[in-house]
Amino acid sequence: MMEKKKKKFLLFNRYWLGKEEEREVIDTLRSGWITKGPKTKKFEELFANYCKVKYAIGVNSCTAGLHLALISLGIGKDDEVITTPITFPATANTIIHTGATPVFVDVEPDTLNIATDKIEEAITEKTKAIMPVHFAGQPCKMNEIAKIARKYKLAVIEDAAHAIESVYKGKKIGSISDFTSFSFYATKNITTGEGGMLVTNNKNLAEKARILSLHGISKDAWKRYGNKGYAHWETFYPGYKYNMFDIQAALGIPQLKKIEKFWKRRKEIVKMYNDAFQNIEEILIIGKEIKNDCKSAYHLYPIIIRTEKLKTNRDIFMNTIQKEGIGLGVHFRALHLQEYFKQQGYHRGMFLNAEYASDRLISLPLYPRMKDSEVKKVIRVVKKTLNSFKK
Repeated sequence: MMEKKKKKFLLFNRYWLGKEEEREVIDTLRSGWITKGPKTKKFEELFANYCKVKYAIGVNSCTAGLHLALISLGIGKDDEVITTPITFPATANTIIHTGATPVFVDVEPDTLNIATDKIEEAITEKTKAIMPVHFAGQPCKMNEIAKIARKYKLAVIEDAAHAIESVYKGKKIGSISDFTSFSFYATKNITTGEGGMLVTNNKNLAEKARILSLHGISKDAWKRYGNKGYAHWETFYPGYKYNMFDIQAALGIPQLKKIEKFWKRRKEIVKMYNDAFQNIEEILIIGKEIKNDCKSAYHLYPIIIRTEKLKTNRDIFMNTIQKEGIGLGVHFRALHLQEYFKQQGYHRGMFLNAEYASDRLISLPLYPRMKDSEVKKVIRVVKKTLNSFKK
């Protein structure tokens, strides 16, 4: 009996590294300097220029960048920071690690970005900052957030893990607020494997964050052991080991040069999905409407499966698609419904938009290496699965 041919599995994400990245890494390995040094400095300069911002600090993760931003702004014990429950745990975790408390605000149903009309009612005398998350690459309403921040004298720290290419009303994400943190994780629009970048236009904040990122000392190793003579260092803060290093930066330099090419392909795939799903009542496309004065990074393609119109729930729906050989993601299960935050007093019924989405969200594969035939396969299987569960 002939063995049944195994289906080829379409991964949820595949990074795209080529010869340029290989050459840059080999050059670094042969240079005699593999930790934080000249390549990191070059990548920081290139990224600052890309974001149209004055200062960029290479870090080992977006999470580290958010933590450094909070610490640099003096946020700590007994303070509160307003953010969204539809995000990765890192957003809230960094707030908790400072000793402060994350305060969740519901999201917009069409973008899953923080609902700016709900922010003011969450502000107390303990509130010190707002941390918006640009979900899936769609920019938050930064003018409204900035207006509230000015009114209450609050800092703004943007979680831009999804938003490297994003633009808000002609301003590059990264150039607007006190701090913005980006991610170069393996699944992000450009990657250094792990890694991130913290950016700001404030010289004093940039200097403090840079020192904090490397043990709180005044000189990094590249400067201490350079050819200009030994330089003594001084401890200014009890800092962290959060710095980026040159092997990471060696990947980031050529990746940044390809970012527009990658973005254009992502946009093409999004259009294919939108055209296929826009008239299906059981599907709500998140972030479909991009205003003329904004640009989405198209980091994810999240859809809400309106399970109230189907004979199934989200998890069974996902499993059915995955059995057809397609990888999926969930971005995200609302934080306030997860065990740690339930122990802090959060419960279902507090943020209705976030909860509705949390129970129904699915992210479809979206990355530049996808072939049109693979996109069409995803569309075909999603439609087939919908039809199989219709009431």
